Amino acid sequence: MGRLIYQERHVLDIEDRLLSHLRVVIMNKLRRQEPFMLMAPHPEQGTLSLWLHPATPLVMQFYGSRPPKLDNSLVEQMMQDASGPNGLVLGSTT
Repeated sequence: MGRLIYQERHVLDIEDRLLSHLRVVIMNKLRRQEPFMLMAPHPEQGTLSLWLHPATPLVMQFYGSRPPKLDNSLVEQMMQDASGPNGLVLGSTT
């Protein structure tokens, strides 16, 4: 289980495999200066809508000992979803 920490105040526990794919999507979108919305379920705060922008403080922690194998088709689908009108919704394609 990994962790995504947004602006030092929202913490999302995300399975390492999904977090690895999300890391690639975030890295590519922000490197291209393409901010986007990420919607993710939170056990205590409902669904969080997080605006990801290059200036947003963001930390990803991985607890597994080996990096998961990436599924290129999943990364492509997540990239496409992130560019859509609803942004990337964790749980919809993942």
